[in-house]
Amino acid sequence: MKIQNLFLFGALILLASCSQQQQARKPISHTSGTFIKESIERNKILIADEEDLIAEVIKQDSLKSYIASTKGYWYKYETKIEEVSPSPKRGDIAFFDYEIKDLKNRIIYNMSETKPQVYYVDKENIMMGLRDGIKLMKKGETVTFLFPSHMAYGYHGDDKKIGTNEPLICTVSLKDIKLDTQAKN
Repeated sequence: MKIQNLFLFGALILLASCSQQQQARKPISHTSGTFIKESIERNKILIADEEDLIAEVIKQDSLKSYIASTKGYWYKYETKIEEVSPSPKRGDIAFFDYEIKDLKNRIIYNMSETKPQVYYVDKENIMMGLRDGIKLMKKGETVTFLFPSHMAYGYHGDDKKIGTNEPLICTVSLKDIKLDTQAKN
């Protein structure tokens, strides 16, 4: 009889505990913004260091005049077209060749590796700096861009030859500009 009473008592406790409503526990949050603040500071230091490296490249290339873009990169004309002619704009197709070097002027990708590019302006995902820089060019121009890593491949790199946070030198030759006749505006 004692075993039956013990069993009955245990069943009652179990039943009683199941019928009580438990309050959902709130997650413990320790968000203080420290991680974000530290990340911002690291990025500011990274950008300043890259800008110093780019300034050194510009200083060593004293025969050319570099232009600072409003987007945070620098460029110089290798071949400049003085006559009035259009630049690529959204809805155009830009045909260009380019090569990529590191800041020590070592080739990462030559023009044959990057193959001639066909770019639907502002409608395709390409390197952020090139996306903006191509719109500054005219047909027949060759421009060398100095991109800090955040305008190039950023933290991720390109998963091949371009590493993490690598500033780049890109020399671009704009071969042609055509209107996208297939576009549905």
